[in-house]
Amino acid sequence: MARLSVGFVFGVLVLASVARADWIVTSSETERADLVGFEHRRVALAENGTDERATLELALFSTKSATLRVIDNPTGGDDLAAVMQRERCLAGVNGGYFDPANAPVGLLISDGKLVAPLQKARLLSGVVSVVKGRLQIQRAGAFSLKEKPSAARQCGPFLVEGGRPLTGLNNTRSARRTFVLVGEKGRAAIGYASSVTLAELGAVLATPGLTPDMKVQNALNLDGGSSSGFWFAGAEGAFSIRERKTVRDYIGIVAKP
Repeated sequence: MARLSVGFVFGVLVLASVARADWIVTSSETERADLVGFEHRRVALAENGTDERATLELALFSTKSATLRVIDNPTGGDDLAAVMQRERCLAGVNGGYFDPANAPVGLLISDGKLVAPLQKARLLSGVVSVVKGRLQIQRAGAFSLKEKPSAARQCGPFLVEGGRPLTGLNNTRSARRTFVLVGEKGRAAIGYASSVTLAELGAVLATPGLTPDMKVQNALNLDGGSSSGFWFAGAEGAFSIRERKTVRDYIGIVAKP
């Protein structure tokens, strides 16, 4: 991805200042787009005191100029890149969980239509939704259909809540991950992580300085492993990490009218 410009690098001084096994940003590269506040950022991190490394691909946007769509893919016939281009999205990732028959697991609302209902399950702890143009990530128990969301997807687990990584997340199984997050100052993002555990991803997303213009407030895990994919419509061509199997739905970033 040579077209990215190097944004910042944290070095030895930062490493020396961290006493415990925290994650630190080692490099960050940014590709900006025409839409105000929209950019692709690649962030590399290292865990102090271990050999662990992680790389994030983030599609960051201002909630003033862009929002999310949940795009249903009931036949499973189109991949992420094809759907994002067809729907004229700015960026996208895969969505939530689905069963072997390709039926969505957990709440799915696409373009205002209820496709699958809310479910009570420990794993499905959160809902990302758009209500009257407002993006929110909340606990499944706090979500209400009475707000008439235009888009919603139930998934989990929560990775970050109130600016803090969640405790008790699995720290033994590493896999590709995708996620959605909201931060301070009207900023939000969808993203992809290289092979990490859920506990590592929560810690990574809560890392100070992950993005210099935003602190992550809430982050929700999406379907990971072979479902994970990331696509960004760059000014010089699309950047794509293809999912390894067909999925039921996608989450795309679209410009507000």
